[in-house]
Amino acid sequence: MSLLEHSGVIRINGPILMMKGIEGIGYDEVVEILTEGSPRLGRVILLSKEATMIQVFEGTEGLVPATVRARFTGAPLEMALSPAILGRTFDGLGRPLDGSGPIYGGLQRNVNGQPMNPMARVYPRDFINTGFSSIDVLTTLIRGQKLPIFSGNGLPHNRLAIQIASQAKLMGEDNFAVVFAGVGIKHDDAAAFSSHLSQRGTRLVMFQNLADDPVIERIATPRYALTAAEYLAFDLGMHVLVIITDITSYCEALRELSVSRGEIPSRKGYPSYLYSDLASLYERAGVLKGKEGSITLLPILTMPNDDITNPVPDQTGFITEGQVVLSRDLDARGIYPPINPLPSLSRLMKDGIGKGYTREDHPSVSSQLFACYSRVQEIRALAEVVGRDELGEEDWAYLAFGEEFEKRFIGQRQDENRDIEQSLDMAWKLLARLPPQALTRISMDEMEKYIQPHR
Repeated sequence: MSLLEHSGVIRINGPILMMKGIEGIGYDEVVEILTEGSPRLGRVILLSKEATMIQVFEGTEGLVPATVRARFTGAPLEMALSPAILGRTFDGLGRPLDGSGPIYGGLQRNVNGQPMNPMARVYPRDFINTGFSSIDVLTTLIRGQKLPIFSGNGLPHNRLAIQIASQAKLMGEDNFAVVFAGVGIKHDDAAAFSSHLSQRGTRLVMFQNLADDPVIERIATPRYALTAAEYLAFDLGMHVLVIITDITSYCEALRELSVSRGEIPSRKGYPSYLYSDLASLYERAGVLKGKEGSITLLPILTMPNDDITNPVPDQTGFITEGQVVLSRDLDARGIYPPINPLPSLSRLMKDGIGKGYTREDHPSVSSQLFACYSRVQEIRALAEVVGRDELGEEDWAYLAFGEEFEKRFIGQRQDENRDIEQSLDMAWKLLARLPPQALTRISMDEMEKYIQPHR
């Protein structure tokens, strides 16, 4: 490995350090910025004959151009990998935070990785039980899927992330692990993640990039997490659930870097390559032919001003296979988790549920619940116009169903972990309260088998 050392800083702009053109170095090469104190890590982000641009992860505060030297390592950002990473906690740049020392005797792997070749993918089908009825029945999470959670400031997405990471399981498999990455999280959230997720023990790998860490470091954190997940999945044959919160913090760091580089901004100031950059992360999840393991990705993002058309949720929705949307209205009414079923979607659930995966009545229950809850929303809107006194008997039955559906089916205790059988049985009990003519998505056989016993 070459160690080229150079001086000659032209200027410093935010997290960007610009030097004169340097020969013999490569794009994405790791750079050690030498100054008073410990070296700071950076990477080459732009090369030309006239100038070399370096992104400094720890920030450029306190750097004096005349005294700064840069040592080029000749290698990209890499992470040390071995089975010993299980049960460990790392910072946003893959350095151990738990006081147990560095990782020895394993592989060194480039964290930038590569998206999966579509031709090498296996279509995802196997069901992952999250313990939440609203996800397991209505927006089912499938092994190898990319299913983001769209949230907003003040909503309990972190609590939801902790509970999913704590209780998620792949039916029929015990080689299941969780990689949890906090991007730009507050110190109290980091403490809560560490405390509550400790029960996963040696089945958890955690990465923490804190809110007061340098903003640019957030760009690297998801890549370190996905590199660890790829190692566990495709080298050790494990089934890995990757949870990343908050993708919006990552995108804001990407925007800051773009501005520092002087790039022409696109919508809301984000760079024009936001879509391809997010795809380079999301498309690293999936199931590969000939490999025993898999990566399932559950990214969490907060929508600025609850705007689902913001570039971050908008581009995420294009790349991923659906979304789980949290509702501020349900949260204000004390319902946890406040998941709004109607805008939520899992595009893979129709192939990953039913006979052989969950239970054969799952597709019918899911379809009927969506239809009935949609009708509830229509009747509520009508009642706002004509008043509740003008509603008919069937309308009142729908309203009663809607209240029970939100409180008992969507709503759960924070320590409640339901299996799929419990969730489906609860759904049938709720549907049994509606008149038979309202159940248009259920066959006569299912009506006799599941509805009649609850009437």
